[in-house]
Amino acid sequence: MDAVEIYIHIPFCVKKCGYCDFLSFPAGVDVQRSYVDALLRQIRQYGKKRGQRLPVSTVFIGGGTPSVPEPELLGEILEAVREVFDVRADAEISMESNPGTLTAEKLAAYRNFGINRLSIGCQSMDDAELKRLGRIHTREDFLDSFRMAREAGFDNINIDLMSALPGQTAESWERGLALACSLKPEHISAYSLIIEEGTPFFDRYREQEEILARGMDFSGGGQEIPEGEQLPDEETERRMYRRTEEILSVSGYHRYEISNYSLEGRECRHNLGYWTLVPYLGFGLGASSYEEKTGDGEAYVRYRNTSDLKKYLAGDFAPRDLEYLTLRDRQAEFMILGLRLTRGVSLQEFQERFGVRLSDVYGDKIRRYTGQGLLEIREGRLFLTADGISVSNVVMADFIPDVD
Repeated sequence: MDAVEIYIHIPFCVKKCGYCDFLSFPAGVDVQRSYVDALLRQIRQYGKKRGQRLPVSTVFIGGGTPSVPEPELLGEILEAVREVFDVRADAEISMESNPGTLTAEKLAAYRNFGINRLSIGCQSMDDAELKRLGRIHTREDFLDSFRMAREAGFDNINIDLMSALPGQTAESWERGLALACSLKPEHISAYSLIIEEGTPFFDRYREQEEILARGMDFSGGGQEIPEGEQLPDEETERRMYRRTEEILSVSGYHRYEISNYSLEGRECRHNLGYWTLVPYLGFGLGASSYEEKTGDGEAYVRYRNTSDLKKYLAGDFAPRDLEYLTLRDRQAEFMILGLRLTRGVSLQEFQERFGVRLSDVYGDKIRRYTGQGLLEIREGRLFLTADGISVSNVVMADFIPDVD
């Protein structure tokens, strides 16, 4: 049986950042203990229902900030995972963390629990930018955390960085990238800030973002956003985007996904699995799962856990929003997720997986975008060109099936 992936959600954080729309919140030690108890029950209940120890290739502990609770709680979770599942000896076991919550003792414990990949949410190397984001740490806090992680024996570390931040300049972004490269992490995730509805940033920046999106000058007329706290203009954001790959490639990082760069052989295996439709199981509040329900490969289902903490603590693990994926759905996801990868989509794999040629299903779209120079076919693979990556959302959205 092919291995599955596991995602475990730890929703706790020290405080909510102004841009964050993830399912996360501060909580005391009693709530944290109760939550982990519920998480252990859900994992063991799944194992009992399944009746077999599924092989597992990757485990990803995300949040929230998983480094907020006492490390012993994470040890209990991983112990339950190994009890219920057949976690492969070479499994990638990743954990997200934030500076300001890491200590040498915690990091040593994580290593003892078998966590072998650490992702550190730095976001910016500039203290003023961090303050505007509402982060609890400084640049020095991050550098201390990175150093302690290396001293604890972590040899697979990711650094998260965000561009297009309020008050950020192209120069400060480039300085941050250069500093990140100098530390020689194995992986760098470089994302552009997205203003999400329902966040304080949405209320503060929504009007400016709409003005910039229309290509108009934002002079702040009538706005209550001081100069130096405004979002970068479109040209500055484009420069940040271009310079990211230029700076990282010089330091040996290759772009393997739209926003992800790594040293050779240090790509995030868990995310690669997600982008190539490897089934995954989500445990914890609001976590999603994608399973093959039958042995014939014809029934695929996606669902999520409750996002209501009270219900989850009471043992409500019933799946929500069940979605049985049609053949057309799976073909579209294969295309959309595959095009995020710089290696693109394999024409042969598409035919082997779905029993039909890629050109028979998406020939018109492929001809249109190759004609516009946004897609390219080479060596049996279809992928976005450099121009295509810059408008990737538009291209990939065209593969979403129409609703009948």
